[in-house]
Amino acid sequence: MKKIVINISTLPKLEKRSRVAAYARVSVSKDAMLQSLATQVSYYKKLIKENNAWHFAGVYADEAMTGTKDSRAEFQQLLNDCRAGKIDMIITKSISRFARNTVTLLETIRELKALNVDVFFEEQNIHTLSGEGEMILTFLATFAQEESRSASENMKWRIKKDFEQGIIWGSKPCLGYKLVNKQLILVPEEAEIVRLIYQLYIDGHGDEQICKILEERGILPKSRTKWYWSTIKSILKNYNYTGDLILQKTYRENHLTKRRRVNTGELNQYIVKENHEPIVSKELFDQVQKIRQQRLNQVQSKPLQKDYVFSGMIRCGLCGWRYVHKITPHNEIWKCSHANKRGPDGCGGKQVPQDKMIEAANHILKRKEFDEKYFKSKVESIEVLPEQKLVFNMKDKSQALFIWKSSRSDSWTPEMREKARIKALNQWKGSAQNG
Repeated sequence: MKKIVINISTLPKLEKRSRVAAYARVSVSKDAMLQSLATQVSYYKKLIKENNAWHFAGVYADEAMTGTKDSRAEFQQLLNDCRAGKIDMIITKSISRFARNTVTLLETIRELKALNVDVFFEEQNIHTLSGEGEMILTFLATFAQEESRSASENMKWRIKKDFEQGIIWGSKPCLGYKLVNKQLILVPEEAEIVRLIYQLYIDGHGDEQICKILEERGILPKSRTKWYWSTIKSILKNYNYTGDLILQKTYRENHLTKRRRVNTGELNQYIVKENHEPIVSKELFDQVQKIRQQRLNQVQSKPLQKDYVFSGMIRCGLCGWRYVHKITPHNEIWKCSHANKRGPDGCGGKQVPQDKMIEAANHILKRKEFDEKYFKSKVESIEVLPEQKLVFNMKDKSQALFIWKSSRSDSWTPEMREKARIKALNQWKGSAQNG
């Protein structure tokens, strides 16, 4: 048989195609009317696929209010795919589309350079893997960041002037009003809900009780599916319901982070008298504030509660709320704070006797006697699940399950359980009304 010898060096070498991706971002406040995000995506797909030296690695596109935030989901995914070795080059429109924060830009570019990933900025015609790329980027990114700061300062000046004239900026209208041409217009049916909340509070009901009453009456909040005590609190503390308007209650931290902060004196606030139709009188508003302060003083004057061994460590597996310590005529128990505040229908989380918690801890830790110091050195938290299950989350990141038994309720029939539930509900309603 004749042997055929082939010289490998004579075989043609196949050039590896670069895996190229694109990053696009459109600012809703500026570019939406000029170029849609879909148009940018289509442009980059066509650009990459028509180049025979490139392999299309995808288009990553974010829609954001500004170009200064680092929390862009698609941008983060792009970086993760670069770290995974899936991309050789990124094409993007400009430096300001990639990042306006100089520090963030340079940190990202340097990381990508270490991964041998090139970034090409079309507008500036810069490749980051080129020798002078980083130096040019530093100058240009600084200019972009300064432009962002200047635009932010100009906007602040405009907002300040509008505030001085009583013109509302940016915020959503509170329950009871709609915003028309930056003016608050009363919504009668919502205004009635606000008046009801104020009246219930005057009548002696707390925030949680008001939530319960509104839900029982089929009254839903403006933009959520259920009421929360924090919503009730904000309604009862909102001075705008008196017809006067307080402006600049919050402000943006800076032009880079854009974080919203509560204005506690950092900037001037503006009060516009008789700006819109009131929902409650100033006298009623002041009365509610006086009652709130009285209740707060009563709470603060109470002696500090005893810090029980499991305090802050137990959470409900159904609603996520913390468990609180309670003393009943028969024993000590731990109970879901949501169920404690809103009754058995608020949460079906199982209450756990104190002795069962100690029994479970001793079993999990393999100890005969309970040692609080040792327990807290080993256990991070405890989760109460249905079917009398306790999940111990240990500090070494492991988990342990304990199923406790109730000698009294194991033999209960469904009818007995329902009777007990109704009794507990009636007892809770009675205590809520008396409290």
